[in-house]
Amino acid sequence: MTLVTLTTDFGLKDYSVAVIKAALYQSFPTAIVVDISHQISPYDPSQAAYILKNAYPSFPQGSVHIIGVESELTPENKHLAMRLNGHYFIGADNGIFSMIADGIQPEAIVEINIHEAVVTAFPVLDIFVNVAAHLMRKGTLDVIGRPITNFKELTDIKPVINKNQILGSVIYIDNYGNVITNITRKIFEEVGKQRPFTIRARTVRFHAIYETYSQAIEFNLPKEKREEDGKKLALFNTAGHLELAIYKSNPATVGSAASLYGLDYRDPITIEFEC
Repeated sequence: MTLVTLTTDFGLKDYSVAVIKAALYQSFPTAIVVDISHQISPYDPSQAAYILKNAYPSFPQGSVHIIGVESELTPENKHLAMRLNGHYFIGADNGIFSMIADGIQPEAIVEINIHEAVVTAFPVLDIFVNVAAHLMRKGTLDVIGRPITNFKELTDIKPVINKNQILGSVIYIDNYGNVITNITRKIFEEVGKQRPFTIRARTVRFHAIYETYSQAIEFNLPKEKREEDGKKLALFNTAGHLELAIYKSNPATVGSAASLYGLDYRDPITIEFEC
């Protein structure tokens, strides 16, 4: 099985995704193409990295992951291919690779150098697809690029840690309007050391973190006495990131954590621990 995934900010209104898939099937007819997301906010590498970092481990090793976010080739935005944990990633050096790797040393990184043979205004189609087809045919990275040892870091998405405080921010808002932060369970436990805490997000405060959404509901009470719809809660999601949510929220009707808390991308989230 040869599997390639697509993560882009192209949306689904235009023909971009269709022609990329067509080119992949033309180059490798037996490929299996999986859409991870095409709804990344335009030119938002941190959102793309968050989604792909948490999706790719579920795919088999040897999978090829194409990243079509801020992919135009410039002197400051080179094209890279990386092998990490047995997976291949193809995209632009705009910080995405640093968050996907997240402290893990890649097995190999190359700066793609096949551009001289291709004139393109659509690098995902004309460059990344060709690199993906090469890798799906079991080609090696050294054929399509020169080895390098590092890539750009997304330093602005890392929380600032003080002795009794974590200064984080919003990095993603999901389909339910839940607010995902850059504060991980690991950081929370290392800094907090089981101390009482207060999470501050604009005017909203949280003093407990749940393991699941339903854990916030007191099911021992009669249904008419429970605080259910609209209950605010904080939890660590399946990706291990602190998430601020509202139980059974619906952004289209009753609102969501993002709208009701007044939070958006990069807004500050603070956790203060008792001394």
